[in-house]
Amino acid sequence: MFKLFSALFALIFLVCAGLQWNDPDPYLWICLYGLAALSCVLALVNRPAKRFNLGLMAMYGVYAVYLFVTEDGVWSWMVDHQFDSLTQSMMATAPWIENTREFGGLFIMLIVCAVNVLVQRQSSGQGMQFRRLIWR
Repeated sequence: MFKLFSALFALIFLVCAGLQWNDPDPYLWICLYGLAALSCVLALVNRPAKRFNLGLMAMYGVYAVYLFVTEDGVWSWMVDHQFDSLTQSMMATAPWIENTREFGGLFIMLIVCAVNVLVQRQSSGQGMQFRRLIWR
């Protein structure tokens, strides 16, 4: 089941990376989605990548927090624009749409990397050892 999860998200992240060419900052987002796809490929082939995934999670987390609190970020979308629809076209007059969508992408990438770390940890037996320490 996890191999299917990894393969599916690797494909999704590669497609998302390809769709970034029309973005105002394509190289940043192609790299971010590409690294998330690499994380999934490493999980798919059972390559240990705990540090890699933790680094990605830190990077995605910091950038997500920035997009949440920045002036026209997610907080602005929630408070100032009352959860206005994110499906409308992006315009210079509505920058919170782009920032909120980017936040969503970062959040998904962060969750997938966390799942990769947790599954790798459990498959290596570290998760069982941790549970034994807690339940003693």
